[in-house]
Amino acid sequence: MLKDFFKLSFGNLRHRGLRSWLTIIGIFIGIAAVVSLISLGAGLRTAVMGQFGTLSVDTLTIQNKGTGFGPPGSTVVEKLTDKDVRIIEGVTGVDKVISRIIRVGSLEYNGIAGFGYSADIPEDKEDREFVYENLDFKETAEGRFLESGDDGKVLLGNGFLESTDFKKEFSVGKKVKINGYEFEIIGFAEKSSNFQLNNIVFLLTSDMEKVMGIEDEIDMILVQVQDKDRIADVASELERKLRNDRKEDLGEETFTVETPIQALDSVNTILDIINLIVIGIAGISLFVGGVGIANTMYTSVVERTREIGIMKAVGAKNSAITWIFLIEAGLLGLVGGVVGAAIGLSVALGIASVANSALGGALFIVDIDYMLLLGAVGFSFCVGVISGVLPAIQASKLNVVEALRS
Repeated sequence: MLKDFFKLSFGNLRHRGLRSWLTIIGIFIGIAAVVSLISLGAGLRTAVMGQFGTLSVDTLTIQNKGTGFGPPGSTVVEKLTDKDVRIIEGVTGVDKVISRIIRVGSLEYNGIAGFGYSADIPEDKEDREFVYENLDFKETAEGRFLESGDDGKVLLGNGFLESTDFKKEFSVGKKVKINGYEFEIIGFAEKSSNFQLNNIVFLLTSDMEKVMGIEDEIDMILVQVQDKDRIADVASELERKLRNDRKEDLGEETFTVETPIQALDSVNTILDIINLIVIGIAGISLFVGGVGIANTMYTSVVERTREIGIMKAVGAKNSAITWIFLIEAGLLGLVGGVVGAAIGLSVALGIASVANSALGGALFIVDIDYMLLLGAVGFSFCVGVISGVLPAIQASKLNVVEALRS
């Protein structure tokens, strides 16, 4: 019997082909939005988490608090200095303190100039190895890493190997100019999940200070703690001592002390908000689709009043009429869900492909979540069924005589 209901319902939908497709537009738009945006959200989360993949669980990051847009250290009220480093070194629980310089500068190659970030590499071997580890640099793609005594040499991010901006390939041994100073390329870092690192120029600290014309200025301080379980306590003590030295009130600091957990929590909060917005948009679309199905089913009841009367006259029960209309409404939702899931997945894969081509590498990875797809299709089927409940009840309660007269 149920098989006959499905066969009859499917035939009715095929008979009203154009109207059926117009009805499910709202459904598949909503499902497509859910599937594509949630899939992209997962890919975005993976990509963003990759940007934090280089953070060690036992390392604090202290930076200047900027007052506007610009490169690190260029728009701050009070910059970090060697005095701050000495204060940090005196805090209980601190194991290692390394200052970093990160600035925007010009790079000239093959007679073409461009702008980007440059970062320093410490000359002390132990500090240098810690920085490489913090950056998650295990090996080079070509050449070698910077070492002590490598004045006049640079290590380029992996992105320069694929760059076409300078109309000539970069290679080990070639010369580049950083802010007008000539340097020899000594190597290229391995590709990083952090796409920013793929486009940074690395110089020894002494060279960095020379080409940037800076002295006793620090843009970032890396602090390794002795016990990772006490990292929050050490961070609080660092804030207190730096704040007291600068005579700053709580909440008015000109610096920030950030733990890896805080960084990840901030990112997760932003991504959760994005997902909520996505769900809200999809929910509105699905509601509109549900209203469309209900409207179509009410119209169908009016158009098929005589047909319903005939079915009842030959012995069809009210429950059979109800089932027929519920199945029709459910099929509308089901088809909308299947089409929407297919479109949503295609859109997600297409956007990820474009993003990866633009950024380089495979940063956006869209995992095909079959539970998400099945859940979206199942939910759209439920929306269809729920939307068809009232029209189905109305159809089942039609009076036989009045229905035959219409």
